[in-house]
Amino acid sequence: MSDNITNLQDRVKPAYIIDNKTGTTYELDFSRESVKFAETRGFKPDELTEFPVTRIPELFFYAFRKNYKNMTRTQTNDLLERMGGLTTNLLERLMQLYNQAALTHLIVDPEEKIKNAEVTVEL
Repeated sequence: MSDNITNLQDRVKPAYIIDNKTGTTYELDFSRESVKFAETRGFKPDELTEFPVTRIPELFFYAFRKNYKNMTRTQTNDLLERMGGLTTNLLERLMQLYNQAALTHLIVDPEEKIKNAEVTVEL
């Protein structure tokens, strides 16, 4: 039980954006489904620094996917334009959230694999 609590405390929390024009608060986060959605459309996080003009708005759009599936790219582009762009802190948080969702099935600590008593893996 204490491992679960530690994992929850280590979890990166979603980012929130308030659209002052409409008063709407948006919770930006990623799930495995939203990461898959981004990947199937050719999004590659390592291209953020190579192609920031196109990739940053893409990441922003995909951050809405988990909670707002009907949000269009035009709507997120308009919101991003009104925001004047992303702060480095928000960009960093979105990348942390993306990576957190993308790597949910990765076991980093070999001791953690002991927790899974249903399946044994031998290499």
